[in-house]
Amino acid sequence: MRQYLRTSVVLLSSIALLPTALSATAAEITIACGDGGAADFCPTLAKRWAEANGHHVNIVTTPQSPTEKLSLYQQLLGSQSQDVDVLMIDIVWPGLLADHLVDLNEYLPEGATDGFIPSLMENNTVQGKLVALPWFTDAGLLYYRQDLLDKYDAGVPETWQALTDTARRIQQAEREAGNTRMHGFVFQGRAYEGLTTNALEWIASHGGGTFVDGDGQVTVNNPQTVEALALAASWVGDISPEGVSNYMEEEARGVFQAGNAVFMRNWPYVWSLGQADGTPIQGKFGVAPLPHGAGGQSTATLGGWNWAVSRYSQHPEIAADLVAYLSAEEQQKAHAVEFGRNPTRPMLYEDAEVLEAHPFIGELYETVMNGIPRPASVTGTAYPRVSSAVFNRVHEALSGDVSPEQAIQQLDSELARLGRRGW
Repeated sequence: MRQYLRTSVVLLSSIALLPTALSATAAEITIACGDGGAADFCPTLAKRWAEANGHHVNIVTTPQSPTEKLSLYQQLLGSQSQDVDVLMIDIVWPGLLADHLVDLNEYLPEGATDGFIPSLMENNTVQGKLVALPWFTDAGLLYYRQDLLDKYDAGVPETWQALTDTARRIQQAEREAGNTRMHGFVFQGRAYEGLTTNALEWIASHGGGTFVDGDGQVTVNNPQTVEALALAASWVGDISPEGVSNYMEEEARGVFQAGNAVFMRNWPYVWSLGQADGTPIQGKFGVAPLPHGAGGQSTATLGGWNWAVSRYSQHPEIAADLVAYLSAEEQQKAHAVEFGRNPTRPMLYEDAEVLEAHPFIGELYETVMNGIPRPASVTGTAYPRVSSAVFNRVHEALSGDVSPEQAIQQLDSELARLGRRGW
């Protein structure tokens, strides 16, 4: 793991910032950003901060998969390594990593905690300790090809069954017309945290609950959950490619952005990338709340990322200053305008420049605000095992290795065992 970090820094040495004139208080700060892809704004912002403050900054890329990223962080922090000072952490990780993170209240500049969405600040406060500042928030969305819906006189589906029927009809018609690469629906089907978020949306929107309820009771084994998973499994090889069982966010985006899918489930960041000049779908797609099951309600899994400082940092105050900079209004506004990321500051949802660049941000404010959380708080440090059980059993059902009924029965047993050991 140390070798991975050292290699990452060396590979990105062109991004490491070494000011020509360093002050006596200059420090070397290493920040664990995203995966270094097109949507990773972290290196750019770190460069701006370093240039303004005269510090060395090393950029470390981390795995695209949140599951792999968490494993890396747990190894890093578990060894009390000083290799990384600032970490980008998922919304479900504060409780897991809190013991290894500083209380930002002790280091942040005055006013740095003002103006955030209160629920996100509450999420990042563990036993009275503020362990992270919110950077951007997410909720799952349905992307659709408006031009294809218009061509085939179809509306935006409000139920999962309607999505299935519409996707199948348009896929078949497009393939008969010569577009053999067209698929009806792409999503995140790989066995990782992203599949947990998808499964939660399918199941909760069918009225099947959230795997574990707010009291810590396992609720997954019910007819609505089986119905939701059975429908999702039926997509693979029909309206979804066989390979969807290995898709993460970027694989799904690649298919949709290339013009080869009617519908896609993904996060808000895809909007700006799909509307970029020269993309095959520019001006041809829209976004809407996700569908729901019969008698259910649309459900979007709450996502998002935050900035934290390692307790083993040699420069916690300087690292906290970088965190404050990254999450400040100006940087969040730039993040929203340039990448379509949903801010964690309510006032930016009414900002004219943000709304001009991405009108859907204002329209989806309620979706983001009402996103449903994964059962991370109630399951505490057991959450990685809970999520692993969910995505592995769901993946088995999608792959046809077990029936949806068998997958849910096995998941129920696994979660019950974890619950008996104590969340």
